[in-house]
Amino acid sequence: MDENFGRYAAHLAWRSRIAAKRWTRRAIFIAGSVVVGATAVLMARMADGAQHLFKHFLILAPHAPLVITPLGFGLAALLVRHVFPNSQGSGIPQAIAALRIDDQAARTPLVSLRVAFGKIIVMTLGLLCGASTGREGPTVQVGAAIMFALGRYSPYRQAGFLLAGAAAGIAAAFNTPLAGIVFGIEEMSRSFESRTSGLIVGAVIAAGLTSLALVGNYSYFGSTSATLPFGVAWIAVFVCAVAGGLMGGTFILILALFAGALPGRAGAAIKSRPVVFAMICGLGVALCGLNGDASIFGTGYSQARTVVHADGAIDYWFAPLKFIATTLSAISGIPGGIFSPSLSIGAGLASALSLAFPHVPLGALALIGMVSYLTGVVQAPITSFVIVSEMTNDHAMMIPLMAAALVANGVSKLLSREGLYHRLAKNFLPAAGGAAIAGPPAANSRGLVR
Repeated sequence: MDENFGRYAAHLAWRSRIAAKRWTRRAIFIAGSVVVGATAVLMARMADGAQHLFKHFLILAPHAPLVITPLGFGLAALLVRHVFPNSQGSGIPQAIAALRIDDQAARTPLVSLRVAFGKIIVMTLGLLCGASTGREGPTVQVGAAIMFALGRYSPYRQAGFLLAGAAAGIAAAFNTPLAGIVFGIEEMSRSFESRTSGLIVGAVIAAGLTSLALVGNYSYFGSTSATLPFGVAWIAVFVCAVAGGLMGGTFILILALFAGALPGRAGAAIKSRPVVFAMICGLGVALCGLNGDASIFGTGYSQARTVVHADGAIDYWFAPLKFIATTLSAISGIPGGIFSPSLSIGAGLASALSLAFPHVPLGALALIGMVSYLTGVVQAPITSFVIVSEMTNDHAMMIPLMAAALVANGVSKLLSREGLYHRLAKNFLPAAGGAAIAGPPAANSRGLVR
C-alpha cells in the first residue's frame, strides 16, 4: 500500500513539474509577444518620424540629399561594420539562419539584443537620410531577438521562440495577424508542426492585441473594394505576374551577387572600402530621388497607397527608379527592409502597365502588381497574396491575387531557384567545418546584406 502511494505521489509531483514548466513557458511567451508588439509600434513611429524629418530637409534644401544621403549611408555602414555586426540588411536572413543553427553560441550573434538595438537605431538613420528601405523586415529580426532573449528562461527549446518572435514581428508591423501566421510557417520554417503552430498563433495574438491597444484597428493601406471583371481583364494578371516575377528574380540575383563578393578588382575594391562603397550607393539613391521628384526616397508607402485607392496613377518612371534605389540601398549594407519598397515597386509597375490596360481598374491592378513583385522577390506566394489581401481588407480580389502569385513565383524561379531571404541566409550559417558564427563572416566584412 505504501509503495503504491509513493508511486502515485511521485507521479503527481512529476505532473506538477511539467505543468509548472508549461505555465512558465506560456507566461514568458505572452510577455515576449507583448514586448514585440510594442516594439513594432515604436519602430513604425520612429520610421515615420525619420521620413518626416527628411521631407522637411527637402523643403528647406531640395538638393540636400546629394550630401545628406551619401554621408548617412557611410555612417550607417560604419556602425554596422564596427558597432552592430549582423544588423545589416532586412534581418530576415539572419532570423532564418538562427533557426537553422542548433548551437546556442552560434545563434546569439545573429539575434542578440545588441543586434536588435542596433537594427532599430541604424534603420532609422537610413530612413532619416533618404534610404529606399522599410521597417517591416527589421521588425522580424528584432522580434526574434526579443523572444530569443526571453526564451533563455524557458525550460523548452528556443527555436519555437525564434519562430514565434519573427511571426509576431511581421504581424504587428503590418497589423496582419493571418499573414504573420502564414509567414512563420511558409517563409521562416518552411514546414508545419502542430506544436510550433500553436506558439506562432499565440505570439501573433499577443503582439496583435498590443499593437491594437496602442494604435487602434487599421488596415495598412486602408480598406478597398477593388474588383477584377472576369474576361479580357485577366490578361493583365498574367502580364503583371510575369513582369513582377522577372523583376523580383533579377533583384535576387543582384543582391546574391554582391553578398557573395564580386570577383576581380571591383569586388576587391568594395571589400577594402565598404564605407566608401556605401556612400557611392547613397549618392546613387540621391540621384534617383532627385530625378524622381523625391518620391523615390523612403518606404514608398504613400505612393503605393495612392495607386491602391485609385487616387491617381504615379509616373511610369517610378517603378524603375524605385527598383534601382532599393537595390542600391540593399547592396550598400545598411540596415533596412524590402517589404514596403517591394510593395511600392509593384504598385509602380501596375501604374505603368495601366497604360496598356486602361479598362482594368487601377486599384485592382495595383494589388496584382504588389503581389507579383513581392512574390518574385521572396518566392513565398501564399504569404504574398495573404498579406496584400489582409492589408487592404479586400477579399474580392483573392482569386486574381492567388493566380498572380503562382505565375510570378514560377517566373522568378526561372532566374533563382531560391527566394531572397533563404538564399542570403546561407551566408550566415556556420562554415562547412562546423565553426560557430562569432561575428560578421569574413566574406561579409564590407557589411553587405548577407
